[in-house]
Amino acid sequence: MCEQGENSAASSSKKGGLVSFLTGKPIEIPKKHLFGICRFVGEFEKLNRVGEGTYGVVYRARDTKTNEIVALKKMRMEKEKDGMPISGLREIMLLQSCNHPNIVCLKEVVVGRSLESIFLVMEYCEQDLASLLDNMQTPFMEAQVKCIMIQVFKGLAYLHKKEIVHRDVKVSNLLLTNMGTIKIADFGLARELGHPMSPMTPQVVTLWYRAPELLFQAKTQTTGVDMWAAGCILGELLLHKPLLPGKSEIEQINLIINLLGTPNDTIWPDFSQLAAIENFTLKSQPYNNLKTKFPVLSPSGQRLLNFLFMYDPKRRATAEECLKSSYFKENPLPCDPRMMPTFPQHRNLKQQPVVPPAPAAPNLTEVPTGPPVNLFPPERLESEPVSSGKIGISELLNSLQRR
Repeated sequence: MCEQGENSAASSSKKGGLVSFLTGKPIEIPKKHLFGICRFVGEFEKLNRVGEGTYGVVYRARDTKTNEIVALKKMRMEKEKDGMPISGLREIMLLQSCNHPNIVCLKEVVVGRSLESIFLVMEYCEQDLASLLDNMQTPFMEAQVKCIMIQVFKGLAYLHKKEIVHRDVKVSNLLLTNMGTIKIADFGLARELGHPMSPMTPQVVTLWYRAPELLFQAKTQTTGVDMWAAGCILGELLLHKPLLPGKSEIEQINLIINLLGTPNDTIWPDFSQLAAIENFTLKSQPYNNLKTKFPVLSPSGQRLLNFLFMYDPKRRATAEECLKSSYFKENPLPCDPRMMPTFPQHRNLKQQPVVPPAPAAPNLTEVPTGPPVNLFPPERLESEPVSSGKIGISELLNSLQRR
């Protein structure tokens, strides 16, 4: 028995435990004294897949120890041979440094059995605005749009104060809880701004929300790229459809020019020196058509959109300035987040095959039902790619007129 006990103690010590000098028995280490340990992903039950971020797939899952519903994001490590990709490390570090009601909360990092299995455990939000907009029967009321945008600007103001630029602000990265709270998510492309600002790749931000300085390959990026995207989101919520749904970089540039007019050195200093257009001239369109695009929007709302869509990033409205806009102080006033409507969780509905019903006499007392709606309409999937390649210079050469 004594020999068996000694063997048991020895085997326990080999597993990484401590042995008492007094009794020779293994001692359990309190979890609070352990550093750098990660839970096993098997402690979470995957319920269904809810989306795909820039650098990973997202699942709805249940923590089997606490029964809490969480979002489980598996990090992409397809081509990594030397550890975790820098984008993943950057996302973890940035999320750990953030603590704000309008920024998604990173709870912990868990691991699988292989080195490629790394998961981020985040708070679960019932909706994302992209799938919600695709499935809504009626658009948001203006008071609800203001409620959403105030929360977006608060989240961006917090990030920009910490000198973090998100670089992928779009409706699918804005999550909505059943309490009406907006959460900015997916920090796979986020970066901290350095001093002086170092060059960054311009192939970021989904095309529909990409600022003109990115399309024209400016050498540096500022928090203005997030503010331009916020303007696109405000326009999309008001119109209940994407504001600038370009299918290529050139089409995106043309849509921007058609809406805001042709940029020049007067309104955007050094515009003609930008890399993508140094030797070319854009088509001439001298008019700002925002008022035509939003005919029922109040003058203060028009001013807010104009400030968000300034060509010069240095003159573009900041998130703090947007929060002070008179647009949010006039009727209809922004509704309280707790008064936001709740919606069916479309991302969690399972698609069922549609079986044609047998002909029958109509029953006017029954409520009509139908198959679940399409969660991801082909128009959005085909028209909203995240461009990861180089800018289409060949398209630029064909579409722009040579001086």
